[in-house]
Amino acid sequence: MKVQVTVVPKSGVLDPQGKAIAGALTRLGFPGVGDVRAGKVFRVDVEAKDAEEAKALAGQMAEKLLCNPVIEEFEAEVLG
Repeated sequence: MKVQVTVVPKSGVLDPQGKAIAGALTRLGFPGVGDVRAGKVFRVDVEAKDAEEAKALAGQMAEKLLCNPVIEEFEAEVLG
């Protein structure tokens, strides 16, 4: 199964890349852009018996390696 883990800075944590992107989008003619959080996306093939187990594995990967829980948060999902 393929899982995806999306990692972004927590709300309240300074995100200079996100701030730069928000400014650039506004300058490019997208005036309604609010807060932008720049992050990372990981797609991983895992062996699992079902989607629930695959999602749990993705969460464990994020907690142990892919995400710094002090400054980042993550979302894990099963792609198929």
